[in-house]
Amino acid sequence: MLDVATEQFVDEATALAPGELEAAFERMVDLAADGGREASNAAVPSASANSQLDRRIRQALLPRANELDAHLVGLHSDARAAVSTTARGILTRAKLSADQYSVLVEPFAGRVAAIPPHGG
Repeated sequence: MLDVATEQFVDEATALAPGELEAAFERMVDLAADGGREASNAAVPSASANSQLDRRIRQALLPRANELDAHLVGLHSDARAAVSTTARGILTRAKLSADQYSVLVEPFAGRVAAIPPHGG
């Protein structure tokens, strides 16, 4: 079961304008070498929770696929990756270090209000 904070983040992030989703994805890529890859590998929810999360993200972004890809080819896929990576960090925040959590949520900081504090 997804927690309320994760659901709120996904709902808000998937509603962002295409340019904001593009910027979030680009920031996620930039942070990959600065601990983002390792943090993402640590943010592993249960198979059931991961499936629920993926379904929620897909259902929110699929109706926007043409809009996103018209802005930038491949943005639909990039947006799914960015939202998923940050959402997994939010969902597993209690088991992540403060640095791991920070690097995972940073791409959406200032873009999405629904980012809970680390650990809670």
